Amino acid sequence: MTAFLFITDLDNTLVGDDNALKELKKQLSQHRQEYGTKIVYATGRSRSIYHDLKREKQLLDPDALIAAVGTEIYDHDGQDTPDPAWSDKLAQGWNRDLIVATAAHYSDLVPQPDSEQRPFKVSYYLTEEAAVEVLPQLESLLAERGLDVKLIYSGSKDLDLLPRHADKGLAVQFLKQKWGFDSTQTVVCGDSGNDIALFSVGEERGIIVGNARPELRQWYHKNPADYRYMAQGCCAGGILEGLHHFGFLKT
Repeated sequence: MTAFLFITDLDNTLVGDDNALKELKKQLSQHRQEYGTKIVYATGRSRSIYHDLKREKQLLDPDALIAAVGTEIYDHDGQDTPDPAWSDKLAQGWNRDLIVATAAHYSDLVPQPDSEQRPFKVSYYLTEEAAVEVLPQLESLLAERGLDVKLIYSGSKDLDLLPRHADKGLAVQFLKQKWGFDSTQTVVCGDSGNDIALFSVGEERGIIVGNARPELRQWYHKNPADYRYMAQGCCAGGILEGLHHFGFLKT
């Protein structure tokens, strides 16, 4: 057994099965204490909403937090401001005001609460029916205005507009370099469309939990790889299953 870098989404991935979560927390805590494993949460939530969930579920303190769909990296749990090197990278070419003004042309885009609007993330609710027409039109209009924006639609309702060089997967690469882990020592876990970036950027070991959303399942079947694993178990139970599959935890 050696140290590994463990990265997981929270809602419906780490969290969702309290009994399995209790066991996973116990094993990860022991592994971190004995081998120096690093624990990172990669969430679509803002940092403030993340802390609500952390208190509710008594989550382990992470070694770093990737928040707001990869647009903010906090080097440790108590840090108040995001990593400046990551923020500087995302600021290049980002014009938040013009992006908001462009999106305002579409009445189907309903702004998410203020807590979920971040310096490098503009977030809306969008129904699955409306998304078919709105997404390509919005992408085209943003491009016409010279805005290099990444659109991430997940859960058949959440639309996030991000800088081109921002997502959960690219944030993971940033931390991997910082801490010196390679792909064989890194495992990422997710359940929905905004987690596709976790699995698609590099060749990290990937665990897709058994309750994964249709958009992630569809992507997985179109992109088969022996370093990705589709678990049978749901949420933390699926993560435990995957960690044993890849040999990160003893059976």
